[in-house]
Amino acid sequence: MPLSNDTLSLPRVSVIMPTLNAEALLDNVLSSIARQTYPQDKIEIILADAHSTDRTRKIGAKYGALVLDDNGKNMEEGKRLALRQATGEIIIFLDADNEVTHEDYFFLAVEALSKNPQALGLEAYYLPSPRMSSFCAYLTALLHISDPICWLMSSNPRRVACDGDIERWILPDGTHSYPLGANGFFYRRADLQSAQANEKFQDTHVALFLMKNGKREWLRLRGRGVHHYYIQTLWKFVQKRRRATAHFLRVQEEMPVNWMKEKPLVPLWLAAFYCVTFFGPLWHTVRGVIRDGDARWLWHLIASPASVLGNAWGVITYKRRGKHKQLIAELQVKQKLKK
Repeated sequence: MPLSNDTLSLPRVSVIMPTLNAEALLDNVLSSIARQTYPQDKIEIILADAHSTDRTRKIGAKYGALVLDDNGKNMEEGKRLALRQATGEIIIFLDADNEVTHEDYFFLAVEALSKNPQALGLEAYYLPSPRMSSFCAYLTALLHISDPICWLMSSNPRRVACDGDIERWILPDGTHSYPLGANGFFYRRADLQSAQANEKFQDTHVALFLMKNGKREWLRLRGRGVHHYYIQTLWKFVQKRRRATAHFLRVQEEMPVNWMKEKPLVPLWLAAFYCVTFFGPLWHTVRGVIRDGDARWLWHLIASPASVLGNAWGVITYKRRGKHKQLIAELQVKQKLKK
């Protein structure tokens, strides 16, 4: 049923966000939350901050966020910390490099979940923005997954129905190889609790658990979601893939659940081999340019080998320094918005 216009009956929404020295981006995402038409007194913002030394905490306080001290070894520990403090019936996970695209996104997302109890959550579209480089738009708006290797391994979700702007999506039978549950994703708190997310949260693990337990559908809102300012340049992309790989390996040691082992389209070794062949990326580049009429697909030719470089660098880094608690924080890549 559609939500009532009575604001007293609307569910509380908790926004959970890990942060570390995010002053260049944080005001942008928090101001996009402040512009939401959803009643602001029904929104709480919780930052799990890994002891920032810049203005991150001051910016959070300006927007009324609850700022927690995150003493963990990775971002997922921070999310679990924030989740234990959250009071909302609806939980949305955002990162500091996100920006909510539309002022009605929260309201429409909550309404979509209320009308579709069979759905495990609601996924954001990653839309391009004038404040991101063409390379960033290729990674987020075209690939969606922000990494050519993961993009190759992921199963292609299928839209099964559409009710106005609410789209219902599902994976092909027999596979769960899709990294679902990250930037701008809405969950019901009850579903997170059923997955013991307070203790075991890792963004793609929760969705994987819920799909395996029967909630195979998720939702999207047509043309709405977040601008994901993942990274602006090729070199910083290599550095960020290094950090992402080290973070992934650390999480795997603690909780060996991995969507890439859930019958992916191609195995990891073949995806990496594809990325360095030139001919494989060239084929997808030409196909993408012709199909979409979007020249940003040309980035695929150089992003593919760059992904292999960054991921290999991350493996080497973790083998050498994986025992160092602050490794993930030290590998952080400075991000910024295009002026």
